[in-house]
Amino acid sequence: MALNTISRSLHDVGLAAWFGGTLANAVALNAAAGETRRLSDAGAVVNAGWDRWTPVNAAAIGANVVGSVGQFWGNKGRIGAQQGVGTMSVVKTGLTIAALGVTAYSRVLGKKVSQHSEVPVQDGTTPSEQTPDDVAAAQKQLKALQWAVPTLTGALVVISSFAGEQQRSTPVLAGLRKRLIG
Repeated sequence: MALNTISRSLHDVGLAAWFGGTLANAVALNAAAGETRRLSDAGAVVNAGWDRWTPVNAAAIGANVVGSVGQFWGNKGRIGAQQGVGTMSVVKTGLTIAALGVTAYSRVLGKKVSQHSEVPVQDGTTPSEQTPDDVAAAQKQLKALQWAVPTLTGALVVISSFAGEQQRSTPVLAGLRKRLIG
């Protein structure tokens, strides 16, 4: 039981930080950087914010992944025995892989932007006319991806809630009965 509590806590706290941090940065930091007086300051502000968030986000993602593995291990019997749990696990794993991929690609793009300490930009995801072409291209991709990570991690929050509901006694018994009877 202690293993499940620890793994569930790592999973949930990691996912909460991953979701909430990327959503807050998309909503607030990227736009707020455009409130500076000089376009070159906007680039420096957004770079500083994302560079500070990156290690926290990495820790959150690591906690989520470790917790996910622990939950899988703790529920391996249910995954095969209870109808619907295997499918939910496959969907959740696919969403996690997609969120990891989008997060990693966003970081690659973010590094392209971050290499320029005082690049002139309109805000965190909108280039100005003076923005270098490579940074502008990265920003255009980041404009869409800034919403993809919170969307995918938000979907993981919903799937995790569904997974919790599957562990209630009524769904467990119904799922086992369906699996055994057909």
